[in-house]
Amino acid sequence: METRAGDPGAFRHFDLNRVDSPAFVVDAAKLRANCKILAEVRDEAGIKMLSALKAFSMFSVAPILGEYLDGVCTSGLWEARLASEFYDGEISTYCAAYKPEELDEVCRLSDHVIFNSSGQMQRAALIMEQAKATGGDFDVGLRINPQVPTGEVPRYDPSSPGSRLGFPLDQLTEEHMEGVEGIHFHNLCEQDFEPLHRTWDAVFDAIEPWFGQLKWINMGGGHHITRADYQREELIDFLRDAKDDTGADIYLEPGEAVALDAGILIGTILDTGWNGLPVAVSDVSATCHMPDVIEAPYRPAMLGEAHDDATPEVRIGGSSCLAGDVIGDYRIEGGAEIGKRFAFLDQAHYSMVKTNTFNGVPLPSIYLWDSETDQLDLVREFGYEAFRDRLS
Repeated sequence: METRAGDPGAFRHFDLNRVDSPAFVVDAAKLRANCKILAEVRDEAGIKMLSALKAFSMFSVAPILGEYLDGVCTSGLWEARLASEFYDGEISTYCAAYKPEELDEVCRLSDHVIFNSSGQMQRAALIMEQAKATGGDFDVGLRINPQVPTGEVPRYDPSSPGSRLGFPLDQLTEEHMEGVEGIHFHNLCEQDFEPLHRTWDAVFDAIEPWFGQLKWINMGGGHHITRADYQREELIDFLRDAKDDTGADIYLEPGEAVALDAGILIGTILDTGWNGLPVAVSDVSATCHMPDVIEAPYRPAMLGEAHDDATPEVRIGGSSCLAGDVIGDYRIEGGAEIGKRFAFLDQAHYSMVKTNTFNGVPLPSIYLWDSETDQLDLVREFGYEAFRDRLS
């Protein structure tokens, strides 16, 4: 999988030795710039824009997001709790399957409660009725599966055959839509405008009979709106038309676009060697700190990587015992020397929320830097207790 992000921006001038290692560093100025673009699209199109906590849930920067966006979307009870504690605006919650004992609190915390199937929604009717009787004020939504594959990697494509995500569009009937106040679909991953347009062509025809019934339509995330070459004018025109055609409020819930190119992950080379090619072991682990490198898989861009053939490639991996804990082959400016710092670009989203302590590998610290003022703050560091307290 080829990532289309990786613009170093202000990180070109950041001294990697200002922080400990490993460490995430998030640029508040870049976050503001991304959110400003999203707010401009929102205002020009007349829609609502949410931030997806599943991609980026660094709640210490919630005030920045709240200044520009309409709220957040969450993926279950714990994210909904986090949203209610730290974030301003609306809370839209979707989960592939709710536990009955958690649903009452989800309903109390959320403005939209979105179900993955009509059957689950029907089984939850009594819980939702009781929640509304005790003050809950929420709309009920249904996630549909457009059955329009658009992704490069099938395992990341919600429309892949056999997908568990969303109610299949070709099964939708009047009975399934009873009580549904909003429709949700999420079909993209790091993509441009055209796949959204193609998805909407299929969705439009299927849900048109309920345009008078639907209060809102949520077109999900995966929109790379803040990337420099994204077709924002086409998107704005499309969203205006969708709002006019359906008579419903239109929502987008980008995740990556909020934190795109806003963070780096800094590491240090701990050892080097030769095994048919140069190898290096670092305190950054694909397995523990950047799981998408293995799951997608993809090769993250490196800050300041050399691009001349005279600089040899070195294979960089983590210090865990997993043989597959390999990040990739890189040409490190000046060579791979023990103690040398390096950084991977575009690591604020998905990497930070997916970290783990497999093998007792330490979690990266988290720093907030403002490239406009050069203020640098340690937001959080993790000790042995972070590893110990998740075990028994």
